[in-house]
Amino acid sequence: MYIETEQASYSIFKAGRLETRPEEGTHCKFPLVSQVALHRQTVFSKEPVELRLRHVQDRLQPPQLSQRLNGLPVPAVALIGIIVVCFTGHLTMKALILVGGFGTRLRPLTLSVPKPLVDFANKPMILHQIEALKAIGVTEVVLAINYQPEVMLNFLKEFETKIGIKITCSQETEPLGTAGPLALARDKLIDETGEPFFVLNSDVISEYPLKEMIQFHKSHGGEASIMVTKVDEPSKYGVVVMEESTGQVERFVEKPKLFVGNKINAGIYLLDPSVLDRIELRPTSIEKEVFPKIALEKKLYAMVLPGFWMDIGQPKDYIIGLRLYLDSLRKRTSSKLASGTHIVGNVLVDETATIGEGCLIGPDVAIGPGCIVESGVRLSRCTVMRGVRIKKHACISSSIIGWHSTVGQWARVENMTILGEDVHVCDEIYSNGGVVLPHKEIKSSILKPEIVM
Repeated sequence: MYIETEQASYSIFKAGRLETRPEEGTHCKFPLVSQVALHRQTVFSKEPVELRLRHVQDRLQPPQLSQRLNGLPVPAVALIGIIVVCFTGHLTMKALILVGGFGTRLRPLTLSVPKPLVDFANKPMILHQIEALKAIGVTEVVLAINYQPEVMLNFLKEFETKIGIKITCSQETEPLGTAGPLALARDKLIDETGEPFFVLNSDVISEYPLKEMIQFHKSHGGEASIMVTKVDEPSKYGVVVMEESTGQVERFVEKPKLFVGNKINAGIYLLDPSVLDRIELRPTSIEKEVFPKIALEKKLYAMVLPGFWMDIGQPKDYIIGLRLYLDSLRKRTSSKLASGTHIVGNVLVDETATIGEGCLIGPDVAIGPGCIVESGVRLSRCTVMRGVRIKKHACISSSIIGWHSTVGQWARVENMTILGEDVHVCDEIYSNGGVVLPHKEIKSSILKPEIVM
């Protein structure tokens, strides 16, 4: 049984029901405590630890339990009361992010940077996940990667200090699927604490209810927890069939023709270290080979994800994901969104961007750092990345404009047009679903969806 505070996690053996009082810390009612073990060491550790006991019934406070301990044994306590454990150590929970490979579905953007570094809502995709992990106490993130690891690490180095979290890389020499990377990173994920660890798919954007997932995982006592999300058309996905009252996963059904449920794997897991013993170091799928076996042993549980969810690994879903994200942002922290007579709906504008007079921006638009939007521009359902210039009276909708690109005067860009880095669209050009590789100049209109190389 675990007791948690903001700073550390503890195990109380032979302890009873947990009772939380946030204003005083975390307390535990117990009939008998035979040993108190801290997160990384027991009280027999040489590191100084402080224990305090508050006895509820008669206010007794034995002196031997209000002292600093330096390798001294603590007598077993046979008192009915509330124990408060105070420790200055840090939680050492870890996470692995499945970064994946070449990101072909998001080309031409991934021709410039690895997919996790593609901007989403004005920051690299992967930073959304890293910040969410940091917020619930994760201290180390392992990136499972087989494509441009040096680019990833060099870019994230500055964020490692800024965010205050350790970022390491586990490099695959060959694609290992979704389970093999866990076996490869085994030594980075487990230590003597035996803490569970997170696994996330880097394409997933959501509200990341990770704290709730920790509580769920501890409550059911299983070996693995997965996040699931509800979908309208389950026949397109692999469906997770589960016991609704307990969350226990019964089986997985791939693209069912008959309705068996409407919940699918959301790509967020919390796993006990013992799961690693089930995985061989070879290309293998955690969803198809590992989880079904755990489910057969009734040790796999599913938590229904509250709020929005989207796999943004391809342009259409990226645009939908931006809408869902901005809607969620308004509900949580609306002050981060732009406002004014020129703004319609949810719009995110970096503070270093400039917007000219007579523009109409929104809904569902993200404008990145250093962008210049000249007068009379119309933007809707689109992302405009760092350093882009949109000239007078241009119109952009349902599109992604890559870094440092230019859209000319009176140009019209729509219908899932994707401009790579440093693309220049000339004045009065029309793009209807063009996918343009980096460093190109578009001098003639693109009348139907096509790739411009």
